[in-house]
Formats: sequence, C-alpha cells, structure tokens
Amino acid sequence: MPPPSQLAIATSSVLRLVKEEASYHKELQQQEARIEELQKGGGDENAEFQLKQEKKGVEETKAMFPSMRERIKAAMENLEAQLEAEKESGMESNVEGITKAKEAIAKAKTSYREIA
Repeated sequence: MPPPSQLAIATSSVLRLVKEEASYHKELQQQEARIEELQKGGGDENAEFQLKQEKKGVEETKAMFPSMRERIKAAMENLEAQLEAEKESGMESNVEGITKAKEAIAKAKTSYREIA
C-alpha cells in the first residue's frame, strides 16, 4: 500500500481540526448546562466550589476557540495549496482525493464562520 499523498494528509488534518472544534462546542454546551443545573439546585454544601470550577472550565474552553480558528485557517490554506498542486498535475490527478479535499474545505469554511 503506498503512503498517503500530501493531499490526503492535508485533507485529514482539516477534517480532524473541524471535528476537534465541534467537540469543543459540545463540551461548552455541556458545561453551561451543568452551570445552570448547579445554579438551580444549589442545596449542596460543595455547590459553590463546583460552580466556580465549572465557570473556570467554561472560560478555558472559550479560550480554545481563537487558537482553533487559526489552526483551521492554516490547515485550510495548506489544503488549498495542495489542491492547486494536485490540479496542476493534470491527468495524473486523484479525482477522489480532490473531491474529499473540496468537501473538507467546505466543512472548514462552515466551521470557521461558526467560530467567528
């Protein structure tokens, strides 16, 4: 089996970053739900500490979004460059790889807009 092409590597990198960004959004929603639950319940003697820890976790998760945005942008630019190089190769080009790369770019652009 031949090693993966640069286009395949760049495509998988973009897709991985988009998945990672989606998991941060999911984590943020879960943390915010736990904060709401702690604010409603409140009776536990440890609730104040837990609330403080959850709020700290939310801030740390939110702090990840600017760096995720930059990483997605850089990976997207790299993938677009690899896509151009693949297109220039003419008849030898990998149609399936190009299609996957274009889909990954579309997902990344959608994700990039959601972060903004």
